[in-house]
Amino acid sequence: MPDRNQAALNFLLTRRSRPAKTLTSPGPDRDTVHTILTAAARTPDHGKLEPWRFVVLSGTAMARAHDLVAKRGAALGHDAAKIEKEQLAYARSPMAVVVVESPIASEKVPAIEQTYSAGAVCLALLNAALASGWGANWLSGWASFDADFTRDAFGLASHESVAGIIHIGTETTAPPERPRPDLDAKTTWIET
Repeated sequence: MPDRNQAALNFLLTRRSRPAKTLTSPGPDRDTVHTILTAAARTPDHGKLEPWRFVVLSGTAMARAHDLVAKRGAALGHDAAKIEKEQLAYARSPMAVVVVESPIASEKVPAIEQTYSAGAVCLALLNAALASGWGANWLSGWASFDADFTRDAFGLASHESVAGIIHIGTETTAPPERPRPDLDAKTTWIET
């Protein structure tokens, strides 16, 4: 039998994202964020291309993103409720880590595998933040798909996109457990 890391397994079996609207200050310090990013970077990565990067927002950068959401939302003709919903995460959580998909031209590694790697980084980052004792939530939203917003708020190049935005902070309330998938309905066993 392989060695079992029961603490890690227990964490994975009980992990639960914390809604960004329930996060508040303080957020983690730079050393803690560095550890979280180090854990996130230990993700599957076919060809060792590292087709992703991080943009860490805190302090006035969060307020700037909040304001840019309003500006871009108005320019796109979104209604006030849609804009406000997008702004809330930047208004409440003290920090966000933007995982940027930054694909690398490769004959060996298909683009879709690079997308999967960026997504894996998002989940690893989320879990590392939660395992470190912080509240965390993986979000996207309409602004993260708007090229003007992502360029102005996060400095993305034209070939890059947002894989996810992980908001991190101190949780104010623990969320209730939610229904989980019916594994029997979602699993096919092929044994012969």
